[in-house]
Amino acid sequence: MTTLATQLATGLAGLSQTLTDAQQLKLLDYVALLAKWNKTYSLTAIREPERMVTHHLLDSLAPLNVMGYASARILDVGSGFGTPGIPWAIARPDWQLTLLDSNHKKTTFLRQAILELQLANVTVVTDRVEQYHPEAPFDCITSRAFAELKDFVQLTGHLLAENGQWAALKGVYPHEEIANLPAGVTVVQVDVLAVPGLEAERHLVKLQQQGS
Repeated sequence: MTTLATQLATGLAGLSQTLTDAQQLKLLDYVALLAKWNKTYSLTAIREPERMVTHHLLDSLAPLNVMGYASARILDVGSGFGTPGIPWAIARPDWQLTLLDSNHKKTTFLRQAILELQLANVTVVTDRVEQYHPEAPFDCITSRAFAELKDFVQLTGHLLAENGQWAALKGVYPHEEIANLPAGVTVVQVDVLAVPGLEAERHLVKLQQQGS
């Protein structure tokens, strides 16, 4: 039987990503914590830790090679139980991540997770995105199944720094959503992502304001 550690290591190799043993252990601790809390709080429909490795860890980590940031302030909107924010924070300790969600149950889990995982580069905010006004804007705003692209950029436009980008994690290529983008928002690039063990399409859609 394949252990979760072997499954994760094999998946990371398939993504051409090198993480330390400590980082991999922390990712597995996150899965263990999610599986434990999920029994009571129903945070994710995926119950099996093996599927969490594929659908939550590897799926979140797949975009990292094409993100293009050495260090950055990143906002994860509608973070839910912490994807992609927590895996990103573990894999990229030079990034400063803010995880935003309006659901108190989910942000309670997020706060416990960053405490137990000792993630000094993560801040959790319980708020609605349109009411959130941080001290400084973000270099990058990401989301995983938060909203359609049009709503995503309109709801978060006030949070994006000048020259900043949106990085939306999507399933199939979002032709219709791209066609419906508001004026002034352009597609920088769309990357096709291959997630080891996941038989589904994945894309990273990068957007920015025209002129920025």
